[in-house]
Amino acid sequence: MSHESIQEYIAKIKPRYKKAGKLEKGIIIKEVCTICEYNRKYAIRLLKQTDSSPLVQSISKKRGPKAKYSHPTIIQILQYLWKVTNLPCSKRLKAIIPIWLPYYPYPIPKKVEQALLSISAPTIDRLMKPWRSKFMKRGLATTKPGTILKKHIPIKTNQWDESKPGFLEADSVAHCGNSMAGMFVFTVNAVDLATGWTLQRAVWGKGEQGVKRVVESMEKALPFPLLGFDCDNGSEFLNWHLLKFFSQRKRPIHYTRSRAYHKNDNAHIEEKNWTHVRQYLGYERFDKIELVDLMNDLYTTEWYLYFNFFIPSTKLLFKERINSKTIKKYDNPKTPFQRLLESPYIDQKIKNKLQNLFRTLDPFQLQKNMNSKIKAIINLVNQPTQYTENLLSVINTINTYSQKEERKKVSKKERRKILESLQL
Repeated sequence: MSHESIQEYIAKIKPRYKKAGKLEKGIIIKEVCTICEYNRKYAIRLLKQTDSSPLVQSISKKRGPKAKYSHPTIIQILQYLWKVTNLPCSKRLKAIIPIWLPYYPYPIPKKVEQALLSISAPTIDRLMKPWRSKFMKRGLATTKPGTILKKHIPIKTNQWDESKPGFLEADSVAHCGNSMAGMFVFTVNAVDLATGWTLQRAVWGKGEQGVKRVVESMEKALPFPLLGFDCDNGSEFLNWHLLKFFSQRKRPIHYTRSRAYHKNDNAHIEEKNWTHVRQYLGYERFDKIELVDLMNDLYTTEWYLYFNFFIPSTKLLFKERINSKTIKKYDNPKTPFQRLLESPYIDQKIKNKLQNLFRTLDPFQLQKNMNSKIKAIINLVNQPTQYTENLLSVINTINTYSQKEERKKVSKKERRKILESLQL
């Protein structure tokens, strides 16, 4: 029996013990000793004690120190921040709390605020355990090798200074649904290795000119100069347009590629493909060209500010293999904005501009605007195209035709005539 159950049992049986005679009291004492596994003398003392006695008070109290984080408002705020920041781990949520708490839309008591600012990551794990959920989904791999320029673009062999901002890893995310047929939208995703600063742009297809224009736009949006660009072996990146763009300038940019069939060479950007694109836009097929402008409007405004100023991430400091175990050491979670302010390579004027911009931002409002724009994008995605409308009309025509003449089967010639009449 649990401690609480024993307390309830003793409280129920105590009035009967006080009213019982000598023989009945002996039976009750034996029953208590058998059920609760108490010593006979201890059971007698326990049954004789009044409710105000120190013994009963010590039993009725919960063991251990008082709960510091039992206030329902604490759990409510943790749940709210966890949901709006897309279910981060406890260490990242701990770093999110001091950044997001000043913008919380409702008044917070001082005791609750102090408790939230001093809460530890293991305590967050314990409080949030009932609401944790895991989900995993994989998309289609769309990297097709560009073999012509492999000799001209070297493989990255850790020659970059990853403590200095300006070295980007880039990749493309295909919004193709379950089929690679036809044209659809791609997201070009890039991350700075030193600060974690991210950039996203939408492009129609994987055309070389379109990807080049997207890379130009991303370079202009960076708060620091572009020093290096690393990508996979996809044909959208390995082409003459990008090679000329990076090499034919006063200060050429280090243009490198990963090893073929070694996806972990671009581990930084592969991670961002999931956390910064898939988790928000999903795996639907974006096959309408109007989506490009809507997605770029989202990527260049709220999306850009939200991820770079308010979403912290950890950075791997070192990795060591001891026998069969791999030990990894990470730094404390920080936002790309915080890492950029700590960098000695960034000019103070740029830091001041970013700080002034940060003071004007509200993460909850940014997230609200993002949600409304994402809903508009998904609504447009779910609207049927002319092809699907024609296909549905063909199916309905065949079904109605088959119901006539005692549900006879429609011949192949008749089906072909129907399809030709609808110009499919």
